[in-house]
Amino acid sequence: MTRRLPDLEAWAIFAKVAELGSFARAAQELGLSNPTVSKAVTRLEARLGLSLFSRTSRRLSLTEAGRASLERATRILREGEAAEDEAAEQLAIPRGRVRISAPLSFGIAYLATALPEFMTAYPDVALDLSLSDRQVDLVADGFDIAIRIARLEDSSLLARRLCAVRLLLVASPDYLDAHGRPTHPRQLMDHDVLAYTGGNTPGVWRFNHALFGEEVVEPPIRLWTDNADVLNPALLAGRGMAIQPEFLVWEQLSGGALEQIMPDWECPPLGLHLMTPPSSLRPLRVQAVIDHLAAALATTPWARA
Repeated sequence: MTRRLPDLEAWAIFAKVAELGSFARAAQELGLSNPTVSKAVTRLEARLGLSLFSRTSRRLSLTEAGRASLERATRILREGEAAEDEAAEQLAIPRGRVRISAPLSFGIAYLATALPEFMTAYPDVALDLSLSDRQVDLVADGFDIAIRIARLEDSSLLARRLCAVRLLLVASPDYLDAHGRPTHPRQLMDHDVLAYTGGNTPGVWRFNHALFGEEVVEPPIRLWTDNADVLNPALLAGRGMAIQPEFLVWEQLSGGALEQIMPDWECPPLGLHLMTPPSSLRPLRVQAVIDHLAAALATTPWARA
Protein backbone atom coordinates (compact mmCIF):
# COMPACT_ATOMS: atom_id res chain seq x y z
CA MET A 1 0.00 0.00 0.00
CA THR A 2 1.38 3.39 -1.03
CA ARG A 3 1.35 5.95 1.75
CA ARG A 4 0.21 9.46 0.86
CA LEU A 5 2.52 12.38 1.36
CA PRO A 6 1.76 14.40 4.50
CA ASP A 7 -0.31 17.54 4.05
CA LEU A 8 2.53 19.89 5.06
CA GLU A 9 0.61 23.05 4.16
CA ALA A 10 -2.29 22.08 6.45
CA TRP A 11 0.10 21.25 9.28
CA ALA A 12 1.79 24.63 8.92
CA ILE A 13 -1.56 26.43 8.87
CA PHE A 14 -2.67 24.50 11.95
CA ALA A 15 0.52 25.61 13.77
CA LYS A 16 -0.11 29.25 12.87
CA VAL A 17 -3.75 29.12 14.02
CA ALA A 18 -2.63 27.55 17.33
CA GLU A 19 0.10 30.18 17.77
CA LEU A 20 -2.28 33.12 17.21
CA GLY A 21 -5.38 31.55 18.74
CA SER A 22 -7.54 32.66 15.83
CA PHE A 23 -8.40 31.49 12.31
CA ALA A 24 -8.90 35.08 11.16
CA ARG A 25 -5.58 36.34 12.56
CA ALA A 26 -3.75 33.35 11.05
CA ALA A 27 -5.34 34.05 7.67
CA GLN A 28 -4.29 37.70 7.86
CA GLU A 29 -0.68 36.90 8.79
CA LEU A 30 -0.36 34.17 6.17
CA GLY A 31 -1.99 36.27 3.45
CA LEU A 32 -4.75 33.71 2.91
CA SER A 33 -8.52 33.93 2.96
CA ASN A 34 -10.43 32.85 6.06
CA PRO A 35 -12.12 29.96 4.19
CA THR A 36 -8.74 28.68 2.93
CA VAL A 37 -7.37 28.51 6.49
CA SER A 38 -10.52 26.91 7.87
CA LYS A 39 -10.66 24.33 5.05
CA ALA A 40 -6.99 23.40 5.56
CA VAL A 41 -7.54 22.60 9.25
CA THR A 42 -10.80 20.77 8.49
CA ARG A 43 -9.01 18.76 5.78
CA LEU A 44 -6.27 17.81 8.24
CA GLU A 45 -8.77 16.81 10.93
CA ALA A 46 -10.65 14.65 8.40
CA ARG A 47 -7.43 12.96 7.37
CA LEU A 48 -6.49 12.23 10.98
CA GLY A 49 -9.98 11.35 12.13
CA LEU A 50 -9.42 13.64 15.12
CA SER A 51 -10.44 17.12 16.16
CA LEU A 52 -7.48 19.45 16.70
CA PHE A 53 -9.47 22.42 18.03
CA SER A 54 -12.49 22.88 20.25
CA ARG A 55 -14.52 25.67 18.69
CA THR A 56 -17.16 27.79 20.35
CA SER A 57 -18.58 31.19 19.40
CA ARG A 58 -16.26 32.86 21.92
CA ARG A 59 -13.20 30.66 22.24
CA LEU A 60 -10.81 28.52 20.24
CA SER A 61 -8.75 26.00 22.18
CA LEU A 62 -6.60 22.98 21.39
CA THR A 63 -7.92 19.50 22.03
CA GLU A 64 -5.70 16.88 23.61
CA ALA A 65 -4.82 15.63 20.12
CA GLY A 66 -4.06 19.19 19.04
CA ARG A 67 -1.73 19.77 21.96
CA ALA A 68 0.07 16.49 21.25
CA SER A 69 0.57 17.45 17.59
CA LEU A 70 1.51 21.10 18.06
CA GLU A 71 5.27 20.79 18.62
CA ARG A 72 5.87 18.86 15.41
CA ALA A 73 3.48 21.08 13.46
CA THR A 74 5.31 24.19 14.68
CA ARG A 75 8.60 22.63 13.64
CA ILE A 76 7.20 22.00 10.14
CA LEU A 77 6.18 25.67 9.91
CA ARG A 78 9.54 26.99 11.16
CA GLU A 79 11.57 24.59 8.99
CA GLY A 80 9.56 25.59 5.93
CA GLU A 81 10.04 29.29 6.60
CA ALA A 82 13.75 28.80 7.19
CA ALA A 83 14.19 26.67 4.06
CA GLU A 84 12.55 29.32 1.88
CA ASP A 85 14.61 32.10 3.42
CA GLU A 86 17.86 30.18 2.96
CA ALA A 87 16.99 29.38 -0.65
CA ALA A 88 16.47 33.06 -1.36
CA GLU A 89 19.31 35.22 -2.59
CA GLN A 90 22.00 35.78 0.02
CA LEU A 91 21.71 39.53 -0.44
CA ALA A 92 18.00 39.52 0.27
CA ILE A 93 16.83 42.07 2.81
CA PRO A 94 15.80 40.48 6.16
CA ARG A 95 12.10 40.93 6.70
CA GLY A 96 9.31 39.49 8.79
CA ARG A 97 8.63 38.94 12.48
CA VAL A 98 11.12 37.63 15.04
CA ARG A 99 9.81 36.43 18.40
CA ILE A 100 12.22 36.81 21.32
CA SER A 101 11.89 35.59 24.91
CA ALA A 102 14.05 37.10 27.66
CA PRO A 103 14.13 37.37 31.46
CA LEU A 104 12.18 40.36 32.73
CA SER A 105 14.89 42.35 34.54
CA PHE A 106 17.54 41.66 31.92
CA GLY A 107 15.19 42.54 29.08
CA ILE A 108 14.27 45.90 30.55
CA ALA A 109 17.83 46.82 31.48
CA TYR A 110 19.68 45.66 28.35
CA LEU A 111 17.46 44.52 25.48
CA ALA A 112 15.41 47.70 25.65
CA THR A 113 18.54 49.73 24.89
CA ALA A 114 19.92 47.31 22.27
CA LEU A 115 16.84 47.03 20.06
CA PRO A 116 16.36 50.62 18.78
CA GLU A 117 19.65 50.48 16.84
CA PHE A 118 18.57 47.18 15.28
CA MET A 119 15.20 48.66 14.31
CA THR A 120 16.99 51.48 12.50
CA ALA A 121 19.30 49.08 10.64
CA TYR A 122 16.52 46.61 9.70
CA PRO A 123 13.26 48.50 9.09
CA ASP A 124 11.58 45.47 7.50
CA VAL A 125 11.99 43.24 10.57
CA ALA A 126 9.26 43.33 13.23
CA LEU A 127 10.30 42.38 16.76
CA ASP A 128 7.96 40.60 19.19
CA LEU A 129 9.60 40.66 22.63
CA SER A 130 8.17 38.65 25.53
CA LEU A 131 9.66 39.35 28.97
CA SER A 132 9.22 36.75 31.70
CA ASP A 133 11.40 34.76 34.08
CA ARG A 134 9.45 31.67 33.00
CA GLN A 135 11.50 29.32 30.83
CA VAL A 136 9.55 29.03 27.58
CA ASP A 137 9.44 26.10 25.19
CA LEU A 138 10.86 27.65 22.03
CA VAL A 139 9.28 25.16 19.64
CA ALA A 140 5.86 24.74 21.24
CA ASP A 141 5.52 28.45 22.11
CA GLY A 142 6.72 29.62 18.71
CA PHE A 143 9.81 31.63 19.70
CA ASP A 144 12.74 32.19 17.36
CA ILE A 145 15.25 33.22 20.06
CA ALA A 146 15.39 32.92 23.84
CA ILE A 147 17.92 34.64 26.07
CA ARG A 148 18.78 32.43 29.02
CA ILE A 149 20.99 33.27 31.96
CA ALA A 150 21.65 29.88 33.48
CA ARG A 151 23.85 26.83 33.74
CA LEU A 152 22.48 24.95 30.77
CA GLU A 153 21.28 21.38 30.99
CA ASP A 154 21.51 18.97 28.05
CA SER A 155 19.06 20.09 25.39
CA SER A 156 18.26 19.66 21.72
CA LEU A 157 18.20 23.45 21.41
CA LEU A 158 21.10 25.29 19.83
CA ALA A 159 22.98 27.58 22.21
CA ARG A 160 25.41 30.44 21.59
CA ARG A 161 27.25 31.42 24.76
CA LEU A 162 28.05 35.11 24.91
CA CYS A 163 29.73 35.50 28.28
CA ALA A 164 29.75 34.46 31.93
CA VAL A 165 27.52 36.20 34.47
CA ARG A 166 28.92 36.36 38.00
CA LEU A 167 26.64 36.02 41.00
CA LEU A 168 27.75 38.29 43.84
CA LEU A 169 26.82 38.39 47.52
CA VAL A 170 26.14 42.07 48.25
CA ALA A 171 24.78 44.42 50.89
CA SER A 172 24.90 48.14 51.63
CA PRO A 173 27.82 49.53 53.69
CA ASP A 174 25.29 50.78 56.27
CA TYR A 175 23.92 47.27 56.77
CA LEU A 176 27.40 45.78 57.07
CA ASP A 177 28.56 48.51 59.49
CA ALA A 178 25.59 47.74 61.72
CA HIS A 179 25.60 43.92 61.48
CA GLY A 180 29.19 43.03 60.69
CA ARG A 181 30.96 41.70 57.59
CA PRO A 182 30.82 37.88 57.42
CA THR A 183 33.95 36.05 56.30
CA HIS A 184 32.52 32.51 56.08
CA PRO A 185 29.21 31.24 54.60
CA ARG A 186 28.11 29.75 57.94
CA GLN A 187 28.05 33.26 59.42
CA LEU A 188 25.21 34.13 57.03
CA MET A 189 22.84 32.26 59.31
CA ASP A 190 22.98 35.29 61.64
CA HIS A 191 22.06 37.84 58.95
CA ASP A 192 18.95 39.13 57.23
CA VAL A 193 18.74 37.60 53.77
CA LEU A 194 16.81 38.59 50.65
CA ALA A 195 16.30 35.84 48.08
CA TYR A 196 15.29 35.35 44.44
CA THR A 197 13.00 32.36 43.99
CA GLY A 198 14.16 31.48 40.47
CA GLY A 199 16.60 28.66 39.86
CA ASN A 200 16.46 25.00 40.76
CA THR A 201 17.06 25.38 44.53
CA PRO A 202 15.84 28.78 45.76
CA GLY A 203 17.04 29.65 49.23
CA VAL A 204 19.99 27.25 49.02
CA TRP A 205 23.24 29.20 48.65
CA ARG A 206 26.38 27.50 47.34
CA PHE A 207 29.88 28.94 47.65
CA ASN A 208 33.28 27.71 46.49
CA HIS A 209 36.64 28.65 47.96
CA ALA A 210 40.01 28.02 46.31
CA LEU A 211 41.37 26.41 49.50
CA PHE A 212 38.37 25.26 51.53
CA GLY A 213 36.15 23.84 48.78
CA GLU A 214 32.35 24.02 48.70
CA GLU A 215 30.04 25.28 51.43
CA VAL A 216 26.23 25.09 51.24
CA VAL A 217 23.96 27.10 53.54
CA GLU A 218 20.23 27.81 53.83
CA PRO A 219 20.06 31.16 55.63
CA PRO A 220 16.79 32.53 57.05
CA ILE A 221 14.96 34.53 54.36
CA ARG A 222 13.22 37.82 55.19
CA LEU A 223 12.11 38.64 51.62
CA TRP A 224 11.30 36.26 48.77
CA THR A 225 10.63 37.44 45.22
CA ASP A 226 10.43 35.99 41.71
CA ASN A 227 11.97 39.15 40.23
CA ALA A 228 15.52 40.07 41.25
CA ASP A 229 14.98 43.79 40.56
CA VAL A 230 12.71 43.88 43.60
CA LEU A 231 15.67 43.14 45.86
CA ASN A 232 17.76 46.20 44.99
CA PRO A 233 15.64 48.82 46.87
CA ALA A 234 15.72 46.65 50.01
CA LEU A 235 19.48 46.19 49.63
CA LEU A 236 20.09 49.91 49.22
CA ALA A 237 17.85 50.63 52.23
CA GLY A 238 20.04 48.37 54.41
CA ARG A 239 17.42 45.69 54.97
CA GLY A 240 19.72 42.73 54.35
CA MET A 241 22.03 40.98 51.90
CA ALA A 242 21.36 39.08 48.68
CA ILE A 243 23.03 37.15 45.88
CA GLN A 244 22.49 39.18 42.72
CA PRO A 245 23.69 38.80 39.12
CA GLU A 246 26.43 41.30 38.42
CA PHE A 247 24.46 42.96 35.63
CA LEU A 248 21.88 44.17 38.19
CA VAL A 249 24.34 45.64 40.72
CA TRP A 250 27.56 46.59 38.92
CA GLU A 251 26.68 50.31 38.89
CA GLN A 252 25.85 50.32 42.62
CA LEU A 253 29.08 48.46 43.36
CA SER A 254 31.10 50.92 41.29
CA GLY A 255 29.49 53.86 43.05
CA GLY A 256 29.86 52.43 46.55
CA ALA A 257 26.13 52.12 47.27
CA LEU A 258 26.61 48.34 47.59
CA GLU A 259 29.58 46.27 48.72
CA GLN A 260 30.61 42.76 47.73
CA ILE A 261 30.79 40.38 50.69
CA MET A 262 33.19 37.45 51.03
CA PRO A 263 34.86 37.89 47.61
CA ASP A 264 37.04 34.81 48.28
CA TRP A 265 33.89 32.66 48.45
CA GLU A 266 32.50 32.55 44.90
CA CYS A 267 29.01 31.57 43.84
CA PRO A 268 29.00 29.25 40.79
CA PRO A 269 28.62 31.61 37.80
CA LEU A 270 25.90 31.50 35.18
CA GLY A 271 26.22 31.89 31.42
CA LEU A 272 24.45 34.32 29.09
CA HIS A 273 23.17 32.30 26.13
CA LEU A 274 21.20 32.91 22.96
CA MET A 275 19.02 29.84 22.37
CA THR A 276 17.39 28.86 19.07
CA PRO A 277 15.27 25.88 17.96
CA PRO A 278 17.07 22.69 16.86
CA SER A 279 17.48 23.43 13.16
CA SER A 280 20.47 24.18 10.97
CA LEU A 281 18.21 26.37 8.83
CA ARG A 282 17.79 29.89 10.15
CA PRO A 283 15.91 32.78 8.49
CA LEU A 284 18.00 35.84 7.65
CA ARG A 285 15.87 38.00 9.94
CA VAL A 286 16.61 35.70 12.90
CA GLN A 287 20.33 35.60 12.15
CA ALA A 288 20.38 39.40 11.94
CA VAL A 289 18.86 39.68 15.41
CA ILE A 290 21.28 37.11 16.84
CA ASP A 291 24.32 38.88 15.42
CA HIS A 292 23.14 42.25 16.69
CA LEU A 293 22.36 41.03 20.21
CA ALA A 294 25.62 39.08 20.42
CA ALA A 295 27.62 42.19 19.57
CA ALA A 296 25.62 44.45 21.89
CA LEU A 297 25.47 42.18 24.94
CA ALA A 298 28.98 40.70 24.87
CA THR A 299 30.59 44.12 25.36
CA THR A 300 28.64 45.25 28.42
CA PRO A 301 30.69 46.43 31.45
CA TRP A 302 29.89 43.30 33.47
CA ALA A 303 30.47 40.72 30.68
CA ARG A 304 33.07 38.09 31.64
CA ALA A 305 34.86 35.62 29.40
